[in-house]
Amino acid sequence: MKETVNTPETGPVGADAAPYGAIDRLRETVAAGFGTGVSPLALGMALIDWSAHLAAAPGKRLELADKAARETAELLAHIATLAADPTAAPVIRPPPQDRRFAAAAWQSPPFSIWAQGFLLARQWWHEATHDVPGVNPHHENLLSAMVQQWLDMASPANLPLTNPEIIARTLRTGGLNHLAGMRNWFEDMARLAAGQPPVGAEQFRVGQEVAATPGKVIFRNHLIELIQYAPATETVLAEPVLLIPAWIMKYYILDLSPENSLVRHLVQAGHTVFCLSWRNPTAEDRDLTLDDYRRLGVMAAVEAISAILPGRGIHAAGYCLGGTLLAIAAAAMARAGDGRLASVSLLAAQTDFAEPGDLALFIDHDQLNSLEGVMRQRGYLTAEQMLGAFRFVRANDLVWPRLVRAYLMGEREPMTDILAWSSDSTRMPYRMQGEYLRRLYLENALAGDRMLADGRIVALRSIRAPIFAVGTEEDYVAPWRSVYRLHCLSDAELTFVLADKDHLAGIIFDPAQPGSHYRIATRDPDDTCLPPEDWLRTAAWREGSWWPAWSDWLARLSAAGRVAPPGMGAAAAGYPVLEDAPGSYVRQR
Repeated sequence: MKETVNTPETGPVGADAAPYGAIDRLRETVAAGFGTGVSPLALGMALIDWSAHLAAAPGKRLELADKAARETAELLAHIATLAADPTAAPVIRPPPQDRRFAAAAWQSPPFSIWAQGFLLARQWWHEATHDVPGVNPHHENLLSAMVQQWLDMASPANLPLTNPEIIARTLRTGGLNHLAGMRNWFEDMARLAAGQPPVGAEQFRVGQEVAATPGKVIFRNHLIELIQYAPATETVLAEPVLLIPAWIMKYYILDLSPENSLVRHLVQAGHTVFCLSWRNPTAEDRDLTLDDYRRLGVMAAVEAISAILPGRGIHAAGYCLGGTLLAIAAAAMARAGDGRLASVSLLAAQTDFAEPGDLALFIDHDQLNSLEGVMRQRGYLTAEQMLGAFRFVRANDLVWPRLVRAYLMGEREPMTDILAWSSDSTRMPYRMQGEYLRRLYLENALAGDRMLADGRIVALRSIRAPIFAVGTEEDYVAPWRSVYRLHCLSDAELTFVLADKDHLAGIIFDPAQPGSHYRIATRDPDDTCLPPEDWLRTAAWREGSWWPAWSDWLARLSAAGRVAPPGMGAAAAGYPVLEDAPGSYVRQR
């Protein structure tokens, strides 16, 4: 009888099958070198699924033909009406978030006609790719997103001869905007080829304009540096705060320019703050696992803080994927009876991936197989490859407006601290990233009580420490309803906040910025899990930033009150000061 073995790359294989599997993996690796990680097979399967079912649905085809005829007639009637009434109401208006045609110049013919024709075509194709009987929902969403991207590429807003704003600027400058745009393009291509950050990013230097909150690196291992920030008040709350950023990003998203620094806000509110700074992995780190990130990251930081401040609970807070990792670590600690976490805060962090947002378009078994080919070749995945998927599905916000402004209008978008940070990304080891995508996105193992830590199952219901969770209204990375699902997975006291804005601006922004708002409500352990829409109706609506509310929540949980600030590190306990913040890992390229 032949022995069957399991390998992380191939799954169950017989001994005789291993050489043939190696041939397939070699083919995938070579093919990945000529692509972007998006599987053409997945796109082809979606197209075949949709076209075959559409061909077998005469009712749907008649519906689409009728809709095309009616929309064409409505547009022609509108054009005729414009001859007598130039202010006639349009046939179709863009959704509120689509600002491409918001300028006054777009409201007059012929530009208004071109815009409406485009919007009608976009709406027709949306209906053509949806609700076709029998089509796999994932294929439907993937194909619809691809069709919308192809349409948006040809939007009249992106073309110099159909965009009235570009035409007006060309006439005003005598065509110099196009020369400026060419110069911008050559400059950007040169920087891209040289591996340099975008123009203007040099204004935000790490350790000076950003990541400038005073502190010391008091621990370092192969994966993290732990920063302890200097106190800014005469007394501090006894329990420290540990911040865990996502491994896909440099930590200083939490410590941007002073007005946008969550770290500085906490320090000034009287908290002792520690923060992880992730190492930028290389090909040599390809075999680091997700559990290595938990052990060498979260747990190593907890051990260090416990040695520096023995006997004090720790308020742990994770942002984005850092929050997901914290949830796994907190569940593993609860399983082991480790009560060192005084609270758990999850900021725009998912624990249930049943509705994971836009990234779901690019995560299925075939796509992941293709992506693993990319990672296998290099030993890691770049953040640019990961972020490219989000830019794809939000091209109207993140791609086309910027290209039009820089290359057709000849204007540079003002650089900000967040834009500069977004160009300073980290890599993700091959094995860890594959495990993360497969176990969390494909299998939803954490929500299903199938996630392993130290080889044993962990369950979110084991966590008894109070939880503070934040979602944002316009989040396309971690949709707030997905974040909200934690209510049905946890038996702990849970305070949930729904902030305005998106995944970045809803979490990181100046608390003094006017016009912000959030909703907040606390669920006791014995309360039932409300549907998200019911929660929206009952949660308290408040103006301003949720930062002070979170800081006050942490203060209420401080059993020991305020004490004198601790020293930096603890050399006697094996945690001496190593260097000034922001440390060395954040500067790695």
